[in-house]
Amino acid sequence: MEDELRPEYDLKRLKVRRLGPERKSFGETTVRLDPDVAAIFPSAEAVNEALRFLIRVTYDNQSLLSNLPEPAPKAVDG
Repeated sequence: MEDELRPEYDLKRLKVRRLGPERKSFGETTVRLDPDVAAIFPSAEAVNEALRFLIRVTYDNQSLLSNLPEPAPKAVDG
């Protein structure tokens, strides 16, 4: 068998991709859910929808709380 590989291909620099959770990700973030949490969601889209809802509620509540007046200092009984 004759080697037909072009000289510009440097096979010494190739790296083998690992399989499993240790492998490098190329542009995507992977989050591992605990089994009890994963059992609640049928898909990644459902997880993202729930998290976006939680983020929106958190931001809405923070903006509501920031509009409240500061509570008056408590009087010390003495």
